[in-house]
Amino acid sequence: MSDSPALAIEDLSVSFSGGPETVRAVDGVSIRVRPGEIVAVVGESGSGKSVTSMSTLGLLPPTATVSGTIRVGDVDVTTLDGAALRAVRGSEIAMVFQEPMTALNPAFTVGWQVAEALRLHIDGLSRKQALDRAAELLETVGIRDARRRLGQYPHELSGGLRQRVMIAMAIACEPKVLIADEATTALDVTVQAEILDLLRGLRDRFGTAMLVITHNMGVVADIADRVVVMYQGKVVEEAPVEELFARPRADYTKRLLSAVPRLAPRGDAPRTAPVRDEETAPADVPGHEEDAASATSRDGGSPGVSPDRARPDTPDGESALAIENLVVQFRGKGGVKVRAVDDVSLTIARGEVLGLVGESGSGKSTVGRAAIGLITPASGTVRLLGDSLTGARGSALRKLRRRCGIVFQDPASSLDPRMTVGDCVAEPLVINKVGGRDERVVALLESVRLDPAVRLRYPHELSGGQRQRVGIARALALDPDLVIADEPTSALDVSVQAAVLDVFLDLQARLGFACLFITHDLAVVGLVSDRVAVLNEGRLVEEGPREQVLFDPREDYTRRLVTSAPVPDPVEQRERRARAAELRAARG
Repeated sequence: MSDSPALAIEDLSVSFSGGPETVRAVDGVSIRVRPGEIVAVVGESGSGKSVTSMSTLGLLPPTATVSGTIRVGDVDVTTLDGAALRAVRGSEIAMVFQEPMTALNPAFTVGWQVAEALRLHIDGLSRKQALDRAAELLETVGIRDARRRLGQYPHELSGGLRQRVMIAMAIACEPKVLIADEATTALDVTVQAEILDLLRGLRDRFGTAMLVITHNMGVVADIADRVVVMYQGKVVEEAPVEELFARPRADYTKRLLSAVPRLAPRGDAPRTAPVRDEETAPADVPGHEEDAASATSRDGGSPGVSPDRARPDTPDGESALAIENLVVQFRGKGGVKVRAVDDVSLTIARGEVLGLVGESGSGKSTVGRAAIGLITPASGTVRLLGDSLTGARGSALRKLRRRCGIVFQDPASSLDPRMTVGDCVAEPLVINKVGGRDERVVALLESVRLDPAVRLRYPHELSGGQRQRVGIARALALDPDLVIADEPTSALDVSVQAAVLDVFLDLQARLGFACLFITHDLAVVGLVSDRVAVLNEGRLVEEGPREQVLFDPREDYTRRLVTSAPVPDPVEQRERRARAAELRAARG
């Protein structure tokens, strides 16, 4: 590894104007990455890590004011513009963006887009030559049947394949520096493991310097050589990966690591997530401050959200949710019916949390939507507290849905931006003509540790964690007996995730609702669930107590899921990766 940096960011500061105040997003940041080195930049939303990465390619908006230097080799990127800057992008430094579905153009084939990256930088390259090279690149990043894939559009590929296409485009001209901005955040654990192996292999093969932006400490432990920790636009700590995990120096780093959920037997790890009084989003960014007064006592109840409220009269031991032989079909190309859920049976007892895990496309979310009547099954039955949801219509369906709540994955898109937070929380009360709405909204916001004053704000004025708490409050508005939580923390930073999980666990313990918790994060499942069910390609492959499924799985698919999940410990993760390689070699 050369001592001369491939990327040298020196005293970088970035400010944004255009609002009532100028906001400094990055403040005096210096980062160096040598050839063949992987440096991870970690920190919460608003810490400045993505602004730093966008600065390296000159992708900031006109409202940004940049000072300092960013050198790629011998070239200072901050002094370039127009054609000179475009010549550096792709050939000297390239980026893999977080969401390939939005980064790729839906109107063009995959082959056209990879070939375009080549033809922009290589003079005289014919269309056929560019497509031939594009096919080679797709094979390099592990895409099988590359020639056929060239003619497909982004929506025809899975999330993992789309991310591989993005990586193929990024390495097309063999850049010296590769920036990966949250490149694995939305991926399942098995796909994530494959992408991390791919990035590591590219580093070893081409000697590429990599700057990896992430909030997943398991990913950091798996891939990084060195770690830079950012908070409120500044670097608060920098160290080799093993040293940072073993002996963090900065208080913020210690707090960040303590918030990471770990997959461990319940006797070895507390069930509750670390309690935090406030989210550590920058206080000087409007809409991202967290009022310290929003935190409430864990032991105290809230008016209108009583832990001993009356429940419907149901026989003792009756399931909150009972799904029997559920089949859900969708119509595919040419009218062919595709089974998204195939003969699935599940039960959730009252007060129980069932974790539902599996890869994208396994049918997890479809089961959740069928459980509350948002999808009509082709066959099978769904019973809620003894009442059949299957076939219910009109007022009967509305009555049953009152006993359910749902927390969606992305609160930014599930909350109406035209409504205040108070109106969003009150919406179920308005629809069901429940009185005392103002008092109820205040009580609900207090129950999720938000200052009631936020009811006068709009969703965009809140941080991601605050918005998700609003989503939980809305889901609990009608005192549901069953809550469907569909990936409620997958888009959140680790410490914000910890705060949201702490609120969720507290409410579930006090209010006693049953919950179907859908996620691909096995550490989160281990934290919140009593039992775990595993789906694969629409079929239930394993179900049982949390300890058995996560720590003594019977099925190969479950074992593969568990071993693919990175752990936030570099030494242990290296050993796990070595064992996985041995198993793959043994299978041939």
